[in-house]
Amino acid sequence: MKKILVPVDFSKPSVHALHIAARIAKQLNAEIIVLHMMGISEAVLTKDEAQEYEEAKYYMNLAKKRFKPFLNQPYLEDIKVREIVQNYKDFKELNKVAQEQHIDLIVMGSHGTSGLGDVFVGSNTEKVVRSSDVPVLVVKMPNPDFKIENIVFACDFTEDSILAFKNVREFAANFSAKLNLVYINTPYYDFNSNTEIEERISKFFYKAGTIEQEVTIYNDYSVEHGLMNFSKKGNYDILAIPTRGRKPIIHFLLGSRSIGEDVANHANLPVLTFKI
Repeated sequence: MKKILVPVDFSKPSVHALHIAARIAKQLNAEIIVLHMMGISEAVLTKDEAQEYEEAKYYMNLAKKRFKPFLNQPYLEDIKVREIVQNYKDFKELNKVAQEQHIDLIVMGSHGTSGLGDVFVGSNTEKVVRSSDVPVLVVKMPNPDFKIENIVFACDFTEDSILAFKNVREFAANFSAKLNLVYINTPYYDFNSNTEIEERISKFFYKAGTIEQEVTIYNDYSVEHGLMNFSKKGNYDILAIPTRGRKPIIHFLLGSRSIGEDVANHANLPVLTFKI
């Protein structure tokens, strides 16, 4: 892992994300690329060419000035940091930036405060998570003691989750971190007996071409409550989950946008997503 992209809007969540990105960069000797998306409105861009240029230049210089105090932080010492200021209209364009810059990881702060719907659904974070071909680490809370030693990876152990499993295993290896696997079994959504789950898990590892690993089968009334309650039982640093293409992240959890607020409200763990 050599390059980390941190989209910033100079808010507190951006600071939290940058701080965590710095801790990762120091551990892996990686470069941080800080991106500010100006989002100049169509009203500005439809003016005559000379006026458009001057106003775009003004906003560009204003953003660059804000970088100096924002990046003047002791935790960024001895880290190579590069700034990019662009006028991107949609956060989905971050995937293009990530490809052009050969990014290995995106670390992004989340403004969501009132539930999983606000953290992901209909937000800039969700747009990035949906479209990004590289892993996205979503940071909600400040975590000055952040480390990556203990990762919990939750999935349904179907064949289309194999790629995400391989990617999170490689991610964990970069940090020599322990990878814990969990399957959340619920009475109302995709309920399976222990025998059915064990057969699915065995088939999963066979298809993945790897030896079987221990998987915790955790029973709860819903997937998100199961994740929250299971996460409390271990000293985990990251909750990792797969995302399925263009579907919102909550579709992985329940296939519905109506449930799932408790995880986001109570879980302070950074969430790492892998597109499948």
